[in-house]
Amino acid sequence: MQSENRLLEDLAKMAGGAFSSFSTLKDEAEARLHEKLEKILIRMDLVKRDEFEAVQAMAAKARTENAELTKQLKELNAKVEVELKGRMTTSKKHPKTAKRRTKLESEPSRKDD
Repeated sequence: MQSENRLLEDLAKMAGGAFSSFSTLKDEAEARLHEKLEKILIRMDLVKRDEFEAVQAMAAKARTENAELTKQLKELNAKVEVELKGRMTTSKKHPKTAKRRTKLESEPSRKDD
C-alpha cells in the first residue's frame, strides 16, 4: 500500500513539475510574442491613440472655426452688397456726384516722397 502511495506521490510531483514547466514555457512564449508584435508595430509606424485623439480634436476645432469664418464672410459679403446697392441708388439720384466719386476712387493715391 505504501508503495502505491509513493508511486502516486511521485506521479503527482512529476505532473506538478510538468505543469510548472509548461506554465513557465507559456509565459516565455507570451513575452516573446509580445516583443515580436511590438517590433512589427513600431516598423509599421502607427500613430498612438493619444496622438490620434489630439489631432482629431484639432481637426474638429478647425472645422468649427472654418464654419464660423464662412458665416462671417457671408455676412460681410451681404453688407458689401447692400452698401454697393446703396451707392448705386445714390449715383442714380446724383449722377454728377457719382461720376466724380468713382473718378476719385479709381485714381491711385499719390504720396509725396
